[in-house]
Amino acid sequence: MWGRRRSKDPDSGPANSGLTGDPVIEEPPEPGPKDWRSRWRTLKESVRGTTAALPQVIRLVWDASPGVTAGLFAATVVAGIVPATSAYTSKLLVNAVVQGIVVHREHIADRIRLDLGLWHPTLTTLNAIIFLAVLQLLIFALIAFLSTARNITQQLLQNSVSMRIQLMVMEKAAGLDLAFYEDPASYDLLRRAQTDSINRPVMMISTAFGLVQTTLTFISMIALLVVVSPLLALIALISPIPAFIADTRYGWRGYNIARWGSRLLRRMNYLVTLLTTDSYAKEVKLFGLGQYFINRYRLIGETYYGSQRRQVVRRYAIGFLWGNLSTIATSVTYLYVALQAIAGRLTLGDLTLYTTAAQSVQTSIQGILGGFSGMYEHNLYLSNLFELLGTKTVLPVPARPVPVATPLRGEIRFEHVTFAYPGATENALTDLSFTVSPGETIAIVGRNGAGKTTLFKLICRLYDPVEGRVLIDDVDIRDYDPAALRGQIGGMFQDYVTYQATAAENIGLGNLPTLTDRDAVIKASRQAGSDALIAGLPQGYETALGKWFDAGVNLSGGEWQKVALARAFMRDARILLLDEPTSALDAQAEYELFERLRSLTRGRTAVYISHRFSTVRRADRILFLEHGRLVEQGTHEQLMRLNGRYARLFRLQAAAYTGEDVVPEEVDLDIAPSA
Repeated sequence: MWGRRRSKDPDSGPANSGLTGDPVIEEPPEPGPKDWRSRWRTLKESVRGTTAALPQVIRLVWDASPGVTAGLFAATVVAGIVPATSAYTSKLLVNAVVQGIVVHREHIADRIRLDLGLWHPTLTTLNAIIFLAVLQLLIFALIAFLSTARNITQQLLQNSVSMRIQLMVMEKAAGLDLAFYEDPASYDLLRRAQTDSINRPVMMISTAFGLVQTTLTFISMIALLVVVSPLLALIALISPIPAFIADTRYGWRGYNIARWGSRLLRRMNYLVTLLTTDSYAKEVKLFGLGQYFINRYRLIGETYYGSQRRQVVRRYAIGFLWGNLSTIATSVTYLYVALQAIAGRLTLGDLTLYTTAAQSVQTSIQGILGGFSGMYEHNLYLSNLFELLGTKTVLPVPARPVPVATPLRGEIRFEHVTFAYPGATENALTDLSFTVSPGETIAIVGRNGAGKTTLFKLICRLYDPVEGRVLIDDVDIRDYDPAALRGQIGGMFQDYVTYQATAAENIGLGNLPTLTDRDAVIKASRQAGSDALIAGLPQGYETALGKWFDAGVNLSGGEWQKVALARAFMRDARILLLDEPTSALDAQAEYELFERLRSLTRGRTAVYISHRFSTVRRADRILFLEHGRLVEQGTHEQLMRLNGRYARLFRLQAAAYTGEDVVPEEVDLDIAPSA
């Protein structure tokens, strides 16, 4: 079973794709000591962390749209003052109605004096009622307007902030090292930063502004309630606190479950991808995997959402129980004020005002505490975004980089290079030393896992060696600016990208300055041998490749590889790296490509990886890697005379065509001499 044990890190755990096994969420570690002193310390840390994060969030939202943010704040402040005005107007209106009844019944002088702050008009009861009703109508209209204004500004702000966060995540992701992408935990962090953090900044700002509004309402109402009874005011202040504590506690638990369940959610998304992406459709149908993936999604989803469902039920059930304290306190306030009105100590208008004030104070306290609880919860989710943005690059960039010569001479030298991937227990490369002269064509061969692609990653400075140096033109590549260095290297990896874009765009992306230069695109296409292929497409170079967006065309693996090769030729780079450039090409296309490479690589340093010895033999020199070590090197003829590992693999491959029997032999791990 996977995910059954308790782990220390939500991003670690047993490796499992979700296609088999028992999808049980790992339980988060216990939160620690439960004594009151520890809880109080935790509460203070939470308050400090939330208030410390608020300036970051305000700056994030303000930078997204200053005008809309200011508008939302203004609407919030006005909305905080209006409730007290409305309650006071209601008091005056009720008193005017009562006075009108007395005037009509006892036939006394029909005059009433309204206390409106600095203005004290004296009116007839009818005129006073009409005036106050109109005033109350205007207040209600203002409340409705402010609500609409806040909804509009929040939606506009949400759109702006969402785009800003996506851009921030994209910009950060573009600058992260390859090691980050090859770490499984990074997928969870990226997903959480993108999905969990998109709405949270605006929600946190809205909650913070809501706190301002609620605080203004609270201040204006509390004075009225204190006049009735300080004890009732104290009860109204204290009664919402237990519900706040419970809500905060379950807010943390909800975040913790979401964080620790993210591994399941990622597997659910992967299953959706398997069933909704064109590149998987053929195999899914061939092996009848559709219903199986659906059942696996249902099983994992029931586990994931089941944990969420239990959390929601507990949270709101506990909140309901603690919330009854506030209900009891409100009822006591009503009773007390009603008895005061019966005793003649308060008017009916006072009864309306004070009961409204009592309820508003409790609602305000709940809003303040609940608002802080919400800010705390939003901050937990936003920590994913700030964690991603705070991720540091592993590869240091020199403060004063050595300028990259344009063009490079193209000499590549490895000096006792040893490299191991992060977290790996074995080296991918060990004490590797060789030199590639400018303009030389080198073929890298060896069994799978020998370290061939790793070698390319080091040349591009996607990783740094653990020991030793990689030099280009006698300069340690760590002294170059990485982006400037990569700008002088053309290449194609074995897992090349199939961009869902036009044919011209697919090729042009190999050199952004000439992305829209059609002549450069066509030239690169001819060099790679993809021009005839593209000429046969419905709209030529304007044909969309792939089916994701437009009515595009699906290419075969070999056709996509030609397009990727053309992308590699877009740069006039002096170093050309090709990882399995002909793996998906037919024999004729492979032959034609390597015939062209003779002229295309003239004046360039070319290094390519290939398992096809018919093409490898054309290289100026061949390097044979085994278990990350250089065990043989030389020309094809020299290595055949050496009769070592290369010669044996060559004969094995040739035997498929000649029918020659090749006797299996043990391979010694000792390094063989160079030819």
